[in-house]
Amino acid sequence: MAENLTVKTENIEGDSSYCWVNIELGATRVGKARIKRIYSKVIIKNIIIFPEFQRCGLARKIMDLFKDTAREIIADRVRDTARGFWEHMGFSDTGDGNYRWVSNRR
Repeated sequence: MAENLTVKTENIEGDSSYCWVNIELGATRVGKARIKRIYSKVIIKNIIIFPEFQRCGLARKIMDLFKDTAREIIADRVRDTARGFWEHMGFSDTGDGNYRWVSNRR
């Protein structure tokens, strides 16, 4: 189902260093994420898969896309209810409310 999954940056004016990206499956928008990219590091502020598309593995596929292009990913200020998701995705608790994943690629 997630073969045609893409991430597209929205054109948003403003002074925030984070940008919203649309998560699309083919021509259908299935979610969005608020991220900041600094070289090969991605910081994820929010990730939302719309309710009608949840439990289909799309969040995992999005994380795989990010992992393919980043050397490090930080999940910024993770809520208690989301900790299990980040741990399941291979992230480690940094002890300051964030979760971190580091690529083992050189």
